[in-house]
Amino acid sequence: MADHARTELATSPFDAPLEVAARRARDWVRGLPDRPVGARAGLADLRAALDVPLTDEGADPATVVRELADASEPGLVATGSPRYFGFVIGGALPAALAADWLASAWDQNAGLHVGGPAAAVVEEIAGRWVLDLLGLPAGASFGFVTGCQMAHVTALAAARNDVLARAGWDVERQGLVGAPPVRVLAGEARHATLDRALRLLGLGTDAVEPVACGPDGRVRLDALAERLGRPGAAGPTIVCAQVGEVNTGAVDPVAEICDLAHDHGAWVHVDGAFGLWAAASPALRPLVAGVERADSWATDFHKWLNVPYDSGFAACAHPASHRAAMGTRADYLVHAEPDGPRDQMDWNPEFSRRARGFAVYAALRSLGRRGVADLVERCCALARRAAGALARLDGVEVLNDVVLDQVLVGFRDVDAGRVVEEVQRSGECWMSGTTWQGRPAMRISVINWQTGEDDVDRAVAAIEAAVASLTRVSPNRSEP
Repeated sequence: MADHARTELATSPFDAPLEVAARRARDWVRGLPDRPVGARAGLADLRAALDVPLTDEGADPATVVRELADASEPGLVATGSPRYFGFVIGGALPAALAADWLASAWDQNAGLHVGGPAAAVVEEIAGRWVLDLLGLPAGASFGFVTGCQMAHVTALAAARNDVLARAGWDVERQGLVGAPPVRVLAGEARHATLDRALRLLGLGTDAVEPVACGPDGRVRLDALAERLGRPGAAGPTIVCAQVGEVNTGAVDPVAEICDLAHDHGAWVHVDGAFGLWAAASPALRPLVAGVERADSWATDFHKWLNVPYDSGFAACAHPASHRAAMGTRADYLVHAEPDGPRDQMDWNPEFSRRARGFAVYAALRSLGRRGVADLVERCCALARRAAGALARLDGVEVLNDVVLDQVLVGFRDVDAGRVVEEVQRSGECWMSGTTWQGRPAMRISVINWQTGEDDVDRAVAAIEAAVASLTRVSPNRSEP
């Protein structure tokens, strides 16, 4: 009995640092609606606070965590704030954040089923749910990856292998030296992660044949048809469609792209980093009609599903090509039997990896089908609200048709970059700048589950105040 009592009273070395971390984490998320959105500390301040001597003896874990939080918090951007509108970064749903904490505590290596059976099964189930929600083929293979960058690498590796195999070349055995050239047709407004994926895969950016886009960033079908039909252009070909252009939110005509590409024997890959989630909404699904007819897809969970970083998803309609590109074997590993459990490392480029499925599973269960649709639809409605209010301001122009959650804003009398800086400096909200068709502009992305009408109205007011302030001091504007 005495031994049992001593055991009950014993303190785990995890208790104190985890209590500090939990308290500081709760304070952080509770304060998101009210705290300044941008970082408050500069580079010199952060280096001075964090660059302490590395001692020989080490330090008390709870003290380390407390001092890390004290030094870091002034340099944190409140990306989970309901008034953070930059870079298409979502927040973190409560269930997803809590599940992510558990994933850290459980510390499963989610590469093999045997390394963490629950992690493997949760990922298997959550992946099937995602395919169903997004209207993708039930038999598609999938891999949980860090984000859309690695989702592109994963899916395009499968595409590369498939189109070269059809040309009689086994890239897994022979490599790329001497292989037939692979053409990649992608819109002029494609995201930079596609080019980077092609570099990582050894295809290079010279493989890209840019396809002309319309004024909204949508691929022009006549331009794609011309590229596909050029004399002597037959050969291994990948066509990339985009569902949600990062500035305008525009959606390529995926059904027609699939028709054209498949008629020419090409593989169709869909960049749906955020826009693919429109398929989860009955109201918005027509925007992405035909997306299920593509050959591969890439999206993020840490965008519209509001799962903590990092979390992305690659899916492929050709599981054999997907597995051939990603899977590997080693004698010392305990691999699942072909008809047995699912080994995650067969479907993504990592051996050791975080158990990302727990947070995705929790997010989907907490929202349900209707909750996912409501989240997507509400963000789009708030983006339209922001666009309508901004269009009524003097000197402000909305440069895009707001089809999803992206609002592109131009300014007639002041520099867009200065407006962005002024708004960020205010701490009231945070959005980023861009250049659209040669013109400086502001990007507003509404994608956080906590954002409401009041947050949008406060952001519009901050932009109006910034424009008014800069107009008064602008040397290019004549005084009355």
